[in-house]
Amino acid sequence: MTDNRAGNSPLQIDPYTPATSPYEPLARLNHMSETTEKPESRPDLLPRGVMFNAYPDSIGRNLADTVEVLQKPELEGAFSLFYILPTFFHSDLDRGFSVIDYDFNEELVSVQDLEAIRALGVGLKFDLVLNHLSVGSPQFQDLLRHGDDSDYRDFFIDWNEFWRGEGEMGDDGHVVPKKSHLDKLFMRKPGLPILNVRFPDGTERPYWNTFYQEVRYPELAPEDFLEIEGVDHGQAVRLAVLYNEVLDANGELSELDVEGFSCSQADVLALANRKRQYLGQMDLNAESAGVWEFYDETLRKLSEYGAELVRLDAFAYLHKQPGETNFFNKPGTWEYLERLRRLARTHGLTLLPEIHSEYGTGLHEEVAGEGFPIYDFFLPGLVIDALDRGTNVHLLRWIDELVSNRILTINMLGCHDGIPVLDLAGKRVDGVWHEGLLSPEQIDVIIDRILERGGRVKNLYGADGTKISYYQVNATFFSALGEDERRLRLARAIQLFMPGIPQVWYLDLFAGTNNYEAADRGGTGGHKEINRTTLDMEAIESGLRRSVVRDQIQLIRLRNNSPAFDGELTVHDSPEQELHLTWTNGGNLATLKANLVDFGFSVTQRDESGQERVLSYD
Repeated sequence: MTDNRAGNSPLQIDPYTPATSPYEPLARLNHMSETTEKPESRPDLLPRGVMFNAYPDSIGRNLADTVEVLQKPELEGAFSLFYILPTFFHSDLDRGFSVIDYDFNEELVSVQDLEAIRALGVGLKFDLVLNHLSVGSPQFQDLLRHGDDSDYRDFFIDWNEFWRGEGEMGDDGHVVPKKSHLDKLFMRKPGLPILNVRFPDGTERPYWNTFYQEVRYPELAPEDFLEIEGVDHGQAVRLAVLYNEVLDANGELSELDVEGFSCSQADVLALANRKRQYLGQMDLNAESAGVWEFYDETLRKLSEYGAELVRLDAFAYLHKQPGETNFFNKPGTWEYLERLRRLARTHGLTLLPEIHSEYGTGLHEEVAGEGFPIYDFFLPGLVIDALDRGTNVHLLRWIDELVSNRILTINMLGCHDGIPVLDLAGKRVDGVWHEGLLSPEQIDVIIDRILERGGRVKNLYGADGTKISYYQVNATFFSALGEDERRLRLARAIQLFMPGIPQVWYLDLFAGTNNYEAADRGGTGGHKEINRTTLDMEAIESGLRRSVVRDQIQLIRLRNNSPAFDGELTVHDSPEQELHLTWTNGGNLATLKANLVDFGFSVTQRDESGQERVLSYD
């Protein structure tokens, strides 16, 4: 490491092969014959340039409005890629990540929008939500209608069948796995990850459900009660009134008084259960051949939409095996990833596995070591730490690791989720403690400061429902920095000079602040909405007049177009409170000199002709 050690030469990196132009889809060059080269011997490549990140309706009403903004002269040449979040597809929950199908959401997206984006020379990145599909998907709805006769009988994971012989049947009709198995399960919500669904034969069966679930009992009409044998029209009218009154009062249906009616309470409950509706994200059974046919078809569809990059959402939960953790167990997860990579290459796609895990686990190194680009979830916290404490130490340590291990990254400040904090931590693995990028005390300071600045938290849970740790802090990155424009400018500059492909969240670009109203409106699951404010055209026009927005765009345009960033990175010796980075490629040069205490910095750019310009932000 050369940051502060006398006598060492500057650290240099020759990064991944650059594209011949900012818009060349390198991912489409990755296809290879399985008979000529082992895929693990060759890393996946990344296109160059800066990536914009938004939902189709993050700006205005739909993607067409976002395209209009990208076409503005103020943003000309700023972006080479666009990561469009999955409300692009049909979905019903979790802001798109509960996918019903991968067809266009016609209310938000059109073919003309995609053609307009391509006309700007901007490539596309989409999601494949690997672990689950919505309860509303055609596959799960077919299962609910046809039960054991469904063509999708093995498409999802029957909890009791999965754990057969590995636990005891509980009173509520689902298997409780052995404690040794339960202790290895990684939970995203309190309680066991199951959703009980009713089959056509009247049986209740639990299905694996790692993420969101909800059961709703809709209001019933008199006609519904006529399905109960012996109930006439008059009784049906009165039953509907009584039943709906209980629902409106959030009462218990089991307390419904049916005295005087020609049916029992059990009859009414059976009817209610037949009519109940589900929301949820049902885990896919990757042991099913049908699931892999679905993955192949989906990758083909995404390629036809124009995708170059595909983010694998929640991939680490896909492989499940009794006695193993349900999060990135090995070797099963690796086998699935390699199988997916082979499929992706047949469609000219590069995969980006998305994984959150403590630095101390070393999973980021493992994924990168297998030739996959990774998401740099460590950078947001490291930048906050560097600017809050005025030190380059931990940031330079991370740069050193990226350089030394030739790790390909997508880096970011903010995104559609929160600011990762768990990712920075150390971890005990096989009895050995591995240090984090920051100490527990330093992580606690970051959390406390963001909370003081208005952030909110999301927790992780054990199998018994006990909170075990913070998962992320939810805030806009601007608010996490104390809504200090000088800090935001410098944070953006640091991101743009880091190794990897910079991904820019639309709300950060426009210095968006925490949206408490949206977070409160979302209830217990609304914490993420704090960072998802929809910007109307008036807000965009106003934002483009702000210096903090214009300055960011100026820096982004430089990063997107300068050939210097296709060359070598030099980390210069500097005092702890400063940061000095230079990219060089032939006669092209880009240098960042920053003060981490007062947040002043300059960027110097030089082209092949020797012409130089300096951008100062003091």
